[in-house]
Amino acid sequence: MEGGIFPQVLWTFGPLKITDTLATSVALTLVLWLTGWWLTRHLRLHPGPVQTAVEGAVLAMENAVRDLVPRHVDRIAPFIMGLWWFLLTANLIGLIPGLQSPTRDLSITSALALLVFLSVHWFGVRIQGLKAYLRHYLQPFPFLLPFHLVSEITRTVALAVRLFGNMMSLDLVALIVLMLAGFLVPVPVLMLHVVEALVQAYIFGMLALVYIAGGIQAHEVKARGETR
Repeated sequence: MEGGIFPQVLWTFGPLKITDTLATSVALTLVLWLTGWWLTRHLRLHPGPVQTAVEGAVLAMENAVRDLVPRHVDRIAPFIMGLWWFLLTANLIGLIPGLQSPTRDLSITSALALLVFLSVHWFGVRIQGLKAYLRHYLQPFPFLLPFHLVSEITRTVALAVRLFGNMMSLDLVALIVLMLAGFLVPVPVLMLHVVEALVQAYIFGMLALVYIAGGIQAHEVKARGETR
């Protein structure tokens, strides 16, 4: 159980420890980048099944972003789609024998949640400007600033713990079922893992999109109110 569920340290460089989940995350990022680079340079006017499936997934993701931030799709869609692709493959890669899902490691999910936290402020400042963006935290009353800050921190922590808890619990349930029933029920466990991986990737990406859209739209509503 210790070797199959919890992250294993592969290399140690002083205080820095390289775990199998970190190595898998880096390798997965490189694979996704190379795959995207290859696909974009081999597009066909009459696409095959692979290109058709990828284009359909990209269009569905882009439409999801457009529904929430129609005026800023070009800026926000690449980040959200990249997040979705990484989470989808990271959640499913645990199905390959010998590999473990990076999202079962709290440090990886915390890094993803921190990335979402920073992206919310990045897009807010880039789209609204620093002064207009920071003014939002003083609305409707300045004394609410501490509550706004606490809300930013708690939702980031919840984002990391939610993904980690769901993926870890899924691995634990699968392990317990296999220990009790042997390999007589691999297909139901496999399907459960696939469905849960898809759901968790979708939820994490949608929450990130909602956080970004919420901040941008709050500032835009405030700006429109001041111009009336």
